[in-house]
Amino acid sequence: MKDFRVLSAWRSTWLIVHCWASILLIWVVCSIWTNPLTIGLGIILIGARQLGLEILNHDAAHFLLYKNRKLNDWVCEWILNRPLLGASVVPYRRYHLEHHRYTQQENDPDLPLSAPFPVSRESFWRKVIRDLSGQTAYKQRKALFNRVMGQDAGRIRTRVERGLRRFGPNLLINLVFIAGFTLTGHWYLYLLLWVLPSLTWYQLITRLRNIGEHGAVPDNDDRLRNTRTIHANLLERMILAPYFVNYHLEHHLQVSCPCYTLKRMHAVLIKKGYGPQMELKPGYLSMMRHATSG
Repeated sequence: MKDFRVLSAWRSTWLIVHCWASILLIWVVCSIWTNPLTIGLGIILIGARQLGLEILNHDAAHFLLYKNRKLNDWVCEWILNRPLLGASVVPYRRYHLEHHRYTQQENDPDLPLSAPFPVSRESFWRKVIRDLSGQTAYKQRKALFNRVMGQDAGRIRTRVERGLRRFGPNLLINLVFIAGFTLTGHWYLYLLLWVLPSLTWYQLITRLRNIGEHGAVPDNDDRLRNTRTIHANLLERMILAPYFVNYHLEHHLQVSCPCYTLKRMHAVLIKKGYGPQMELKPGYLSMMRHATSG
């Protein structure tokens, strides 16, 4: 276990660089070859990298990016979170550690995400439509802005000031993105290849991630069966499960292991004969069939 808990600043940095380099490469390719095919693929791949930023944020919430905790949290806020609508990792950390403390129990703050499953396929497809049409994102963003700016009947100026304090840095970062696209002569690609993925594909694969991790698990009280690991192939890792997020059971067994050691931990568990006791699925399609059998 000591082996699996060793943090590597180089590996953490590489994952962050890989995520942003992938995003920049997709932007460059779509700027050079701008057509419906490249943009359609770009939306899917960018949405997956946006989830990748969230997954690395999740590691930061466990202090698993860097040993220096101030550096860990600074990188998380300014490199991973603020390019979208996020900010400090601290509130998420408090919330998320409660999920680990009470996994699939009555006090688990994430229980509402998994408790309804399995659901009918009709119910599942309604959720897919809400995600891909932007309805889920609208609801979430409306709640976020209302929470930050307040819904009181006070002065509009006060509410705007609150919003600027919270979202001002995010806006400045995104203005840099817009400027870059404008210099290529394709300003609208900012909307198609940054905003649109976050409102659509990212929402869907975040839902699939949540379902895959704890949805319709066989035993809420067994640590090997109240969390799921999914064997993801290369395509699944590219478009919906980046950066070892599919090894969620291993993460729950030992939360102090960075994401890049989870695959090795999984192999050790299988070698030691724990496979039959573990909640495993051979792929995301298999997981979805199981979760929509209600």
